[in-house]
Amino acid sequence: MTNLNHTPPDVTATGDITSSSLRSAELRKDFKQKIPELLQLERLMREHNNLLHANCEAKLYYENMEFPLYSLTLGSRAPNAPTMLFTGGIHGIERIGSQVLIAWLQTLLERLQWDAGLQQQLQQLQLVIVPIMNPVGMYLNQRANGNGVDLNRNAPIDAEGPVPLLGGGHRLGPFLPWYRGRKRGQMEAENIALEQVIQRQVFNRPFAAVLDLHSGLGMQDRLWFPHAYRKKPIGNIADYVALKMLWERSYPNHTYLFEPQSIHYLSHGDLWDYFYYQSRAQNQAHFLPLTLEMGSWLWVKKSPRQLFNMAGLFNPQIQHRHTRVLRRHIVLLDFMLAATLNHHNWLPDEKQTGILNQTAKSLWF
Repeated sequence: MTNLNHTPPDVTATGDITSSSLRSAELRKDFKQKIPELLQLERLMREHNNLLHANCEAKLYYENMEFPLYSLTLGSRAPNAPTMLFTGGIHGIERIGSQVLIAWLQTLLERLQWDAGLQQQLQQLQLVIVPIMNPVGMYLNQRANGNGVDLNRNAPIDAEGPVPLLGGGHRLGPFLPWYRGRKRGQMEAENIALEQVIQRQVFNRPFAAVLDLHSGLGMQDRLWFPHAYRKKPIGNIADYVALKMLWERSYPNHTYLFEPQSIHYLSHGDLWDYFYYQSRAQNQAHFLPLTLEMGSWLWVKKSPRQLFNMAGLFNPQIQHRHTRVLRRHIVLLDFMLAATLNHHNWLPDEKQTGILNQTAKSLWF
């Protein structure tokens, strides 16, 4: 079972955290085998504490083991600074998302030692990263968290149409995948912690974007945006069309599909639908959550043996392909930073919004 510590301590390099250095040798060995991403993240936190502000948002417990859920912040602390939020590992078995984020963060931290342009960029925006949203699920090598709940089916929002059997979210019980959790129960501790981060550091900004990294059963990398619970266009669809066009003009040779999730299927309890409507209730000017779904069938197609390994369905198993994936998405992550900082240069005005709304209908609806 997991629970949430509501008084999270600040993370420093002086030992105020639940770090690998404070764990028993036996537990460190176990974590090194089953969740090396967490140890790598903590090492970056210690080595770059002069650049990173790290916070333990929750302490999750499973079979007497403690798993910290960290958020990391870099850049401007000005309350009006635009914000970019990266998240990964919501589904524990899709660990490649966390690995891509941690590898990119390591590159970013090294560049900040010498790259004056990047230093200037980070002085003008806030970067928030929650790289391992589901550490217990990652430790167990499963999609759900320690309570058997699919964190991305757990928000209190129901689909307005039919959903895929089981896959769209259900309440039959944690013995089946895609379990939503109990009806009218509060969200899982991991999602409450993410909500705290978003309320504290993302909302009430002039512009905020999110990129949530997953891997899924497809042949192509996809950039999905809400809605997941209904087929109608999201209220700020024009902003998404403008971002899509900016991306395609800047990188015309890209291979991502940029589209709403709902054209493929509906699902219950989607976190980003939930947070989008929270942003509307709080009069957030511009809030653009996106999900990167890395097409894992490409890896399976090239290595069919991965079909016989559950982790192989969602993560590249061959070393050179794994390395290729770690560098493949660097351009996209860098682009999201630049688009966030320069949002005023591409967000549509009132006249352009009407045109882009029509463009969205012709593209997707």
